[in-house]
Amino acid sequence: MQPDPVTLAVLENRFRAIVEEMGEALLRTATSQILNSSRDFSIALCDAQARLVAQADHIPVHVGAMPFAAAAVLESFGATMQPGETYLLNDPWHGGSHLPDLTIVLPVFGDGALRFLTVVRAHQSDIGGATHGAYNPAAFEIWQEGIRTPPIRLGEDDALREDLVAMLALNTRIARDFRGDLMAMWGAARLGAKRVQALLAEHGAVKLAAASDTILDLSEAHARRIIASWEDGEYFGEATLDDDGHGAQNIPIRARVTKRGGDITVDLSESSPQVRGFVNSSWPNTVSAARMALAYLLDPEVAKNDGAFRPLTVVAQEGSIVRPREGAAVTLCTSHCSNEIVEAIVKALAPACPERAMGGWGRRFRVAIAGENPKRGKKFVWHLFHARPGGGGHAKGDGWSCAGEWHSAGGLKFGSVEMAEARFPLFFRHHEFRPGSAGDGTFRGGLGAELELVIETQQPAMANTAGDGIRHGAAGMLGGADGAPHRYTLRHADGTERDLRTKETGVELRPGDVLVVRSGGGGGWGPPDKRDPALRDADAKEGLV
Repeated sequence: MQPDPVTLAVLENRFRAIVEEMGEALLRTATSQILNSSRDFSIALCDAQARLVAQADHIPVHVGAMPFAAAAVLESFGATMQPGETYLLNDPWHGGSHLPDLTIVLPVFGDGALRFLTVVRAHQSDIGGATHGAYNPAAFEIWQEGIRTPPIRLGEDDALREDLVAMLALNTRIARDFRGDLMAMWGAARLGAKRVQALLAEHGAVKLAAASDTILDLSEAHARRIIASWEDGEYFGEATLDDDGHGAQNIPIRARVTKRGGDITVDLSESSPQVRGFVNSSWPNTVSAARMALAYLLDPEVAKNDGAFRPLTVVAQEGSIVRPREGAAVTLCTSHCSNEIVEAIVKALAPACPERAMGGWGRRFRVAIAGENPKRGKKFVWHLFHARPGGGGHAKGDGWSCAGEWHSAGGLKFGSVEMAEARFPLFFRHHEFRPGSAGDGTFRGGLGAELELVIETQQPAMANTAGDGIRHGAAGMLGGADGAPHRYTLRHADGTERDLRTKETGVELRPGDVLVVRSGGGGGWGPPDKRDPALRDADAKEGLV
């Protein structure tokens, strides 16, 4: 039964409303700072074939990979799935992207058959492994990065198995946060299943299946019309990682892109061989990064679902940094090299659609701090999401300041400074734009930030870092200049200081130490000599240069 256009529009918005409501439920019930303040989670609704039907506007690098998780659950349990069951996974070779991202999948049945899957992916504050905070820069194999979980049946009869929950929580450093976040994820997935069941009761399984098929087909047609308007050809783009933390330097990510009519093939085969450090990208993450790049070049009105990504084919060599062999260290991949994959693809396609290409977005440089909170007498793990880098300039204007990185596109938030100070032994001495950090251009990039963060523990705390971008800043596009690289400094109370590397463990933070963060700006778009002088004057008056 084919829905009429009005009903089809209503159902598309109902699907989207369901995933958005799921996201709000998770945000408001999660325990950890990384979810309830920084919003490092994503929501998706897939059909019984694991096709992405709807997503909420959360973390782009999550969403393009979440159908891999749905497909892995179907492959493992499809024939035996029952209503009221809950499935969980995180392993990159079994449907995940990297170990910190737990994914819950709930089946939704109608008329006695599986019809939809609600999918919730959320980054954990800790996932075990050799160091706190879910990132281990010293890792050279995945077993050093945390607990690996292939698709498992975590619950049945609308209840979770406490023995499995206890086993998972025991493998994390802050079990209370883990349990609270897992319950929030489960609650969001159950809420979504409840809403989909109501939709099935109202419209019937046959009608909803026909509607979702049509929605995907319309998105595909919309995407292909846009792509067909770009100039055909073979294009090349390259981006460069600083290092892998284990000796590899200036690591290339190369995209050879062929555009013919409404089809695009991205061949990443000329990228670096896989490396020892944790910047290798799992295959779901690599495909998701390519889908991200395409999504950024399409119209905002195109529904980003399975249909919109059908024009895209991604090719890579096994054993390369973008498709490593099983067992490789990969935890940083959702940031790096996903950002570089996007940058290389956008660079390649910029000549084909210059009005759509944007300057590079800043790179991720995260710090995780573990210690004891004297305010509460409890252990804590805190992740730095403040001082975000700038977004890239584009054909319609300057980039957004402190917007974040390609992989999150503003989806990650840094949350309230006052709330962070209330919850953790931290003092934000200042947090403001970093003048001169934006890449120049006809339209400049967005600015990064400057932050001075004082450690107010009573005992030394420990930190580790995970990121990139102290050597290579966000790329300028079509003649624009690159954004400034990051510079993070640890300043001791006695005035001595040193710059932090982007990949190091065992950093001691003594009471009174200060983290001085200077984050990178976004890349510029277009030749700088074509910038409107009035815009330069305005930047100067605002103190941005």
